[in-house]
Amino acid sequence: MKTERYWEILQVALEAVFANRSRSILTALGIIFGVSAVIAMMAIGNGARQEILEQIKMVGVNNIIISSRYEKNASTDSDESEGKQESKKFSPGLTLLDAKGIAEIIPTVNRVSPEVVYETSIIKDGLRQQAKLNGVTPDFFHVFSMNLESGTMFTEEQSEQGSPVCIIGPGIKTRFFPLENPIGKHIKCGSLWLKVIGVLEKRVAMVSKNESQAVTETDNNIYAPLQTVLLRYKDRSLINSGSLHGGTTTIFSGNSVTVMGNESGSDESANYHQLDRIIVQVDESANLNATTKILSQMLSRRHLGVEDFEITVPELLLKQEQRTKDIFNIVLGAIAGISLLVGGIGIMNIMLASVMERIREIGVRRSIGATKMDIILQFLSEATLISISGGIIGILLGLVMARIIMETTDILTIVSLGSILISFGVAASVGIVFGYLPARKAAEQDPVESLRHD
Repeated sequence: MKTERYWEILQVALEAVFANRSRSILTALGIIFGVSAVIAMMAIGNGARQEILEQIKMVGVNNIIISSRYEKNASTDSDESEGKQESKKFSPGLTLLDAKGIAEIIPTVNRVSPEVVYETSIIKDGLRQQAKLNGVTPDFFHVFSMNLESGTMFTEEQSEQGSPVCIIGPGIKTRFFPLENPIGKHIKCGSLWLKVIGVLEKRVAMVSKNESQAVTETDNNIYAPLQTVLLRYKDRSLINSGSLHGGTTTIFSGNSVTVMGNESGSDESANYHQLDRIIVQVDESANLNATTKILSQMLSRRHLGVEDFEITVPELLLKQEQRTKDIFNIVLGAIAGISLLVGGIGIMNIMLASVMERIREIGVRRSIGATKMDIILQFLSEATLISISGGIIGILLGLVMARIIMETTDILTIVSLGSILISFGVAASVGIVFGYLPARKAAEQDPVESLRHD
């Protein structure tokens, strides 16, 4: 019996909603835009979180990046204000000895991967393309979690002897070996022919590449053993074209330093480092800060106090970036939540106005046997129906908004089931909470006075 009564009340509420379509639509607008805003903002937040996870994966877990710096006069210390030439401190820059020392001395270090990079051109069968030649050790592929699509990694013998072999990125394979297996074939890199022994898997990056965070583009790179690059291409530790006064060349030999003049003096910011960077993989995230401090002190002593290196902790930077985005998303979510609150207040105000317009209807219903609870349920049902229908429309609009944002701004958006359920649940709750006051006001109307109302 009670079920039939509740169903009858729901039918009356539906009839009232459809009888006043314009008012119902206006009432639901706040909920529609509030729900859609919540879904869109949470989609942006989920997308940002996914990008951060992808970045952390690409830079490698627990990695510390030591990069070379070679600005003008980076290896000198002069006092021009007094017009006097002070004694200069020379540093050989980042070298293999630095990498070896880090691996041997610091106990929290898991792997050390020295790297040297040269811009070069690759040629095969008349095709030519600019690319980066990376001299690396086998540890490089471990610290950056790179896998092979085909072929093999460098062997210990190839790495030690500097064999003319290479591993290519998937972009190189697509361009130069479109219809054949590149394994075992040769490709000219600069002035030398290298034998291809492996092809890297394609890494899909949804983020912009940032060198300071060591997000490495692999598609169009060629990787050769570090000794191959140092022995067969160039070893900058043998002849240093530093940026000294008027342009000079510095040759390091044991503990002695020989400085020769350079008439052109044009190369004022040449890279004199043997290595471009050293990637240090720490055993645990908790040791990142302590290891970074030890690395800074150790390298400062080895480089005679010359700050010709820069230490970056990508994971900490990315976590800080994630924290910043989380705060931004909280603000956006709060704004979207305010929209829902405003929508609820709008429902309450319009329902209160509806109560005043329908006083005579309330009196008629009370006079034919409707109880106060029936009146409360009727108006509460109307508010809830408007909120739920507005929530459904808002969900659809939110999905469309998230898609439009991703297509037009290149911002990754990921709509989760949780955001849909939360926004819909809040919309329904708003209808119940803000619909109760008008419903109670309607139930408290005096039946006799209500029948007399015009």
